[in-house]
Amino acid sequence: MKVLPTGRVSGRGGLLTAVLLLVFATSWIPGRAMAADFSDGVVKVVYHADFADSRRFSAMLTSINNMVTHYQNELVDYDVRIVFVAHGIRFLTDDKLVDTPFAEDAELAERRESIKGRLLSLSDRGVKLELCNITRTQTGVSEDKLYEPVAAVPSGVVRLAELQSEGFAYLKAE
Repeated sequence: MKVLPTGRVSGRGGLLTAVLLLVFATSWIPGRAMAADFSDGVVKVVYHADFADSRRFSAMLTSINNMVTHYQNELVDYDVRIVFVAHGIRFLTDDKLVDTPFAEDAELAERRESIKGRLLSLSDRGVKLELCNITRTQTGVSEDKLYEPVAAVPSGVVRLAELQSEGFAYLKAE
C-alpha cells in the first residue's frame, strides 16, 4: 500500500486499508475526544448555523425538535444549543438586514413567521440560542432587535470550540 500525494491510497485493499488506518490513527491520539462526554448524565449537543438557506435551517429545526422530543420522552437531561454566526443572524431577528450581506430574500420573507415560531418553541423547550457578537456588531443590528431568548457571545467560532472542549457533540445541517 502507498499513500499518493493526492491523498489516494494505491495497492491491494487500498480504500479499506486507508479507512482502517484513519480509524486507528484518530482512535489512539492521547487526549483526543472521540465522542461527546455525557459522563455527567447530560446529553450535550451544539448545532452550528452559519448559512443563509431557510429551507436548510427549517430542516435543522426539524432535527433539533426530533432530538429534544426523544430526550424528553426518554427522560434524558439535555443541553442543546444553536450557535449562530454570519448568515445565521437572519433567523434571529425580524430586521430585514437591508444593505448587509445577510439581507432577507423572498424565500426567507415567506418562511420567516414559521421559522420564528418553531425556533422560539425550541427555546421554550430549553434549547439555547447564542449569536456571535462580531456578526451582530458588523451588521449594525442592535440587541433589542433580536428575539428575546438570544444571548450574545463574543465570538461564535470561539464559542463552538469552547463547547466542543466541554464535551458537546458538534452538528451542522448540510
